[in-house]
This record gives sequence, C-alpha cells and structure tokens, in this order.
Amino acid sequence: MSHSIGVIAGDGIGPEVVAEALKVVRAAGVPVETVDYELGAARYLRDGEVLSDETLESLRGHDAILLGAVGGPVGSRDVPRGLIERGLLLRLRFELDLYVNLRPFTAPGLDFVVVRENTEGSYAGEGGFLRKGTPHEIATQGSVNTRRGVERCIRFAFDLAQSRQRRHLTLVHKTNVLTFAGDLWQRAFDAVAADHPDVTTSYSHVDAACIHLVESPDRYDVIVTDNLFGDILTDLAGAVAGGIGLAASANLNPDRTGPSLFEPVHGSAPDIAGTGRANPLAAIRSAALMLDFLGETDAAARITKAVTDAASQSGTTSELGDAVAGRL
Repeated sequence: MSHSIGVIAGDGIGPEVVAEALKVVRAAGVPVETVDYELGAARYLRDGEVLSDETLESLRGHDAILLGAVGGPVGSRDVPRGLIERGLLLRLRFELDLYVNLRPFTAPGLDFVVVRENTEGSYAGEGGFLRKGTPHEIATQGSVNTRRGVERCIRFAFDLAQSRQRRHLTLVHKTNVLTFAGDLWQRAFDAVAADHPDVTTSYSHVDAACIHLVESPDRYDVIVTDNLFGDILTDLAGAVAGGIGLAASANLNPDRTGPSLFEPVHGSAPDIAGTGRANPLAAIRSAALMLDFLGETDAAARITKAVTDAASQSGTTSELGDAVAGRL
C-alpha cells in the first residue's frame, strides 16, 4: 500500500536532508506518494504566507507529514522573531492535535525515550504585555496545563514504557516550586500509574534530570515531561547521544484523527546550506519513525539499523544518504 506524504522541505539545509530521507525510504521498498509544500521563511519573504487555511486543509489529507527545517538566519530582520515557529510549527501542532512529541535516543550504553507534552504549557501562547516599550513594561507568559492534556500525554508514556523491556517511567517536572502545574502533573501521573502496575516509576526535578542525563543517562528508560522542560531536555539528550545531527523527533496524533509530523530537530543551519556538509541522519531517523507509525515496522527497523551502522562514516550529505540506502 502506498502512503501519501506531505513534504515541507523548508529552508536552509531542510531540502537537502529531506531528499536523503526520501531516498532511504524508497530504498527500503516502501511506496510513497509525496506532495511538496513550499513553506518557511523563504515563502514568507516572497509573498507573506506562513500557513494558509487552504494549505492546512490540504495537509490534513495526507497519511503523514515529513518536515526538513524552517527559519531564516539567526538575527535576520526580514522575518519577525517567532513568526515561522508560531505561525507554522506550533500551528500545525495545535491544529492537527499533535499532542505527543516523541524523541528516542540511542547510543552505546544508553537507550531511552522522552515523551514531551506538545500542545500546552508555556507554548500555548497565554500572556501579553502591559505598558510595552516604557520603563514600567510588564511581560507575562503563562503555562497552560489541562487535566485532559496532561493525562493523555502521561497515558501514552505509560503505554510506551509497558511495551519496552525495562518498563520504567520517570516523571520530570519542578513540583517543589511550580506547585500548581507540578501538582496537576504529579496527581495525573499517580492516577495513571495505578492502571499500569507492571511499570515502575520515579520522579526527577528537571534540574537534577539535566545532571543525570550527562552523568548517568542509562538510569532512564522513558521520561515524560511538560512542553518547555521537554524542549530543553531533549536538546541536551541529543548532545549526550552523539550530537544534534542525529536527533530525530515525531509529533504524534496518537488518536490518528489527522496526520502526524516527523522532523529532525537540528534547525535550518543556513550557514552550511548548499555546502554538502549537512548531516542527513536525523532526517532519515525521523523518516524511520514515520514509517513505524504508519505500520511499516520492518522497514523502519532496517533503516534505524542502517543509520546506526553508518553513523561513524564521514562524507557529504548525499554520500551519507547513499551509505544508509546501500545498507538496505
């Protein structure tokens, strides 16, 4: 069966790494039909579009979405700060209900997964300015945590932990200081734990978790955490597990009421775009996560192993893609 994939190659190195990811998917023997969507900073600079309602509806019709990277150079005055991130990436997460951000990390001696709540918390957009631009300016940024949103993310994490060999789940938060949001997360975690008696549990403050990820990452099996903490922890975990160039992610709608979105987390890296120096392995691993979610588990496993085998190899972007494809 062929899968319909919406492709947002994006900006900078995005088109280069996406091309290699699709090359590998086809080398694995998975039939896909792709539709390209020109979205990102370059599109905005050309005609002012970030994500129209018509394009969003078109994206809804696919089985999955594969994204490369979006965004212009850091400090560029041509694209307002946060416009692409909120208008495209966050809008897709909210509109498609991609409430789980799944990021697996594997390297010699470690194998853990972070489940990050993806549609609430500090990224929900609650807040604003009072007396902006004056000496008495006030800026507020709220964290939105609903029982439904928190519990469904935690339940996904428990189910995932139950499917893994170690069957262990760690809640990461800051319950000693964030006593409202943290209390909701802890109570929801304890309630769902009662439904999973064969999963062992633990808790870490987020600052302690940062230390543990560096000093003893093997203590973790599955981590569940909120949106902001998950964003920070997963970048640190990427560095610990071999570098951000290997870090893949899945923005999942586990209820499958719309397409899920898969992307590397390394950004658009405009300074190396077109040089052949971009590492495509994170995009390829993201494509493997996509195939696994679409039920192509054998192909996904073969691609993941091929990436592991090729991870120590050097070469250009296309040469690394060829190296992975050749192992399939």
